[in-house]
Amino acid sequence: MADLIETIEDGIATLILNRPENLNALSDDIRLGLLDSLYRLGHDNAIGCIILTGAGRGFCAGGDVKTMAGRSARGFEERAAGIQQSNRVSKMMHDIPKPIIGMINGVAVGAGLSMAAACDIRIASKSARFGTGFIKIGLSGDWGGTWTLTRLVGTAKARELFFTGDMIDAEEAARIGLVNKVVDDAALHDATMTMARRIASMPHIALGYTKKNLAAAETGDFATSLDMEAFNQARCSQMEDHREAVQAFKEKRKPVFTGR
Repeated sequence: MADLIETIEDGIATLILNRPENLNALSDDIRLGLLDSLYRLGHDNAIGCIILTGAGRGFCAGGDVKTMAGRSARGFEERAAGIQQSNRVSKMMHDIPKPIIGMINGVAVGAGLSMAAACDIRIASKSARFGTGFIKIGLSGDWGGTWTLTRLVGTAKARELFFTGDMIDAEEAARIGLVNKVVDDAALHDATMTMARRIASMPHIALGYTKKNLAAAETGDFATSLDMEAFNQARCSQMEDHREAVQAFKEKRKPVFTGR
C-alpha cells in the first residue's frame, strides 16, 4: 500500500498520509509524494480545494524517530539539503493557489504540526492533540513551524509551545487560534467535506488570487497589499466567472462557475 493516497471527487482532492502503524510519521515516499501531488493538483483547473489528512488514529507524528540516527549521521551540508527539500512541502502548501484544509484526525506533532499549520484551514476532531515536540528530541524545528505557528497563535504562545514541547488538546488549539473548528470524531469527515464543497464551489481563479493576497498580507506592508489587491481584483474582473456572477445576480439565480 502506498504511503500517500490521493483521491479526487467533485473537484475536491484528498491526500491521505498512509502509515497508520506509525501514526503517519514521515517517510521519503510521503515527502516526495506530497511535492508531486501538491504541485500537480495545485495547478489543475478542475480542482477547487485540497484536503490533507492521515489514515487511522493520527494526522502525522512528524519525522520518523527510528530513522533519525541514520539521517543525522550524514554530513552537515547533506543533512541541511535534505531538510530544505522537506521544507519545500510547506512552502508549496503556502504558494499554490488552491485552498488546503487540514482534516486533523489525531495527533499532530513536530513536522506534523508544522504541516497542519501550513494548511489554510484546520478542522480538528475532539480527540486530536497538538505539540511541537522538537525540543524533546534535541531539535529546533522545521517545515516552517516557527513561522506559521507564530502567525497563528502569537509570539508568546508559539515560544511557549516550542520551548516546552507541551501537548495541547483540540479545545485548547481552538481557543488559541491554531484550529478553526473542533467537531466530534464521528463528524470530522462530513464537517470537512462540507467546508471543502463550499470552497470548491467558488470561482477557482478568484480563490487563487484571494489566497495570494492573504499570503502577502502576512508579511507585507499595507501599501503593498493595496497594490496587490488592485491588480488581482482587476485580473479577476476580466474572468468569465465574474461576468457570470454579475449576470446571475441580475437574473436572481445561482451562478454557474466554470473556472475561467
